[in-house]
Amino acid sequence: MQGTATRIGWGDLPAAVRSAVEGIIGDRVVEAVSQSGGFSPGTADRVRTATGRRAFVKAVSPALNPDSPVLHRAEARTAAALPAAAPTPRLLGCHDDGEWVALVFSDVDGRHPSTPWRADELTRVLGAFEAMAVALTPNPVAHVPAAAELLARDFAGWHRIAADPPPRLDPWVRAHLDHLRHAADEGVAALSGDTLCHLDVRADNLLLDAAGTVTVVDWPWACRGPAWLDTALLLVNVRLYGGHDTEAMLRRLPLTADVDPAALTGVYAGLAGFFADSARRPPLPNIPALRAFQQAQADALLPWLAQRLG
Repeated sequence: MQGTATRIGWGDLPAAVRSAVEGIIGDRVVEAVSQSGGFSPGTADRVRTATGRRAFVKAVSPALNPDSPVLHRAEARTAAALPAAAPTPRLLGCHDDGEWVALVFSDVDGRHPSTPWRADELTRVLGAFEAMAVALTPNPVAHVPAAAELLARDFAGWHRIAADPPPRLDPWVRAHLDHLRHAADEGVAALSGDTLCHLDVRADNLLLDAAGTVTVVDWPWACRGPAWLDTALLLVNVRLYGGHDTEAMLRRLPLTADVDPAALTGVYAGLAGFFADSARRPPLPNIPALRAFQQAQADALLPWLAQRLG
């Protein structure tokens, strides 16, 4: 997803923040290349220093968006606790002056998977998720919340829509609101587990290097949940862009094949309700495309839910 936020660059950061980042890296930055995608209005720059060191820098202040610094702080705390076995960039350091929060990571020489998803890249990513589930079970990061705790309010989206329906509510949704609410409630109940989950897996939160190694970036929503959760969530992104039979994939993938179908349907119902309810809200500051992206995900999920719910 390109152009999803009104993003600033390295040169827009206050001098004191740039100096703090250079202190973390240990050298003067001479080049910064802004990276596309994502939903933060802050910087997302691959930087190079005078002696050739490379790093990835993301920085934001509440003046750009009041929620983004909170997410950066959460990501810094989780990234600092991730084990070496996690397929993630290494956190080199964090600058937090109470206003600006800057995270500095090791640079990954990779690119986002292509969308629509290529079969070979999707196979690599799904294999990496299997390995990640093994490496991150039991959950090695003590402070993260349980998935059910984190998603309970989000998955109540159909309840909010039923209480205050929009004037142009999809006719199928209107006719099946009770089923959708019940399924989403079942989805929350199915989220128990002791695997560290990323929870926000999309093509733009993944990197592939020339050797096909998969790196998972952006962990502010990390939580404790079932081993199959990230794989199930990735298939939403795959379905959004089309070209693959996600229903068949659910039935054959090792992490999802033996999961109770009602649990998977419930998770997708909860997500669809969250996206549909959020998409009708006012735009967020400096993130103008988020609501449209949420609506697109709801639109991708509803036909799948109609199929799964019969």
